Amino acid sequence: MARRLRSVDLDFVESAPVRLVFAADVSAPPDTVYRALADDVEGWPGWFTQVTAALPLDGGAGRDVRLRGGIAFRETVVATDPGERYAYRVDRTNAPGMQALLEEWRLTPAGTGTRVQWTFAADGSALFRFTLRRARGAVGRSFRDAVRNLDRRLSAAAA
Repeated sequence: MARRLRSVDLDFVESAPVRLVFAADVSAPPDTVYRALADDVEGWPGWFTQVTAALPLDGGAGRDVRLRGGIAFRETVVATDPGERYAYRVDRTNAPGMQALLEEWRLTPAGTGTRVQWTFAADGSALFRFTLRRARGAVGRSFRDAVRNLDRRLSAAAA
């Protein structure tokens, strides 16, 4: 059953006990990437293969997200800076050992495209923190694959 996590603010992205930070470039401009992240929540499974379902809640103020393997998140959006940043914290989850999670997507112009930086800021039991640190490579691959898929999706939509 889903458990309530510790409520964290946006500054948790800098102070979390475990911070995984990844970056990759896409050819679409920041405003287009932002719309894919914040406005097309239901489209996430089409490019982020770990996501099996994503539904916006409360007019975009929250999200319900399901991942492969049965992990579920109820999230609150904590930052919506169009073309620059999209961030959300997890309020409830069935993931074992997790105590707090905030994800931030930063978008910066990179030539005619966008540099996408994703920070996965988390806290949890000692075993959770250890496991997450050991999974850095797999999480990074998942992010890079997702951004590559998003780039293809946005390029096809623009054509």
